[in-house]
Amino acid sequence: MTKADIIDAVSVQAGVSKRQTGEILELILDEILSGLHKGERVALTPFGSFVVRQRRAREGRNPKTGEAINIAARKVPAFIPGKNLKEAVGAGRAKKGGRKR
Repeated sequence: MTKADIIDAVSVQAGVSKRQTGEILELILDEILSGLHKGERVALTPFGSFVVRQRRAREGRNPKTGEAINIAARKVPAFIPGKNLKEAVGAGRAKKGGRKR
């Protein structure tokens, strides 16, 4: 599913033009980006939350030469799915003892 698919579906369901729906979606995405830029957690209950995580500096390898390189610490965006999203996708944890055959 693409952004255009979402715009099409929402515009039909809401009875709003595709242009207006696209502008609203852009505003929502801009607000999420703005919150993350400020280091805030953006919670869309019960869908999930967007957060900023700090990755520590580490040593890596150049795949072509095998030479060791330093990878700097950095901030990265992350998504934590909410309970409803996990259940909808069926990503529940397996019970201990493995699968029954």
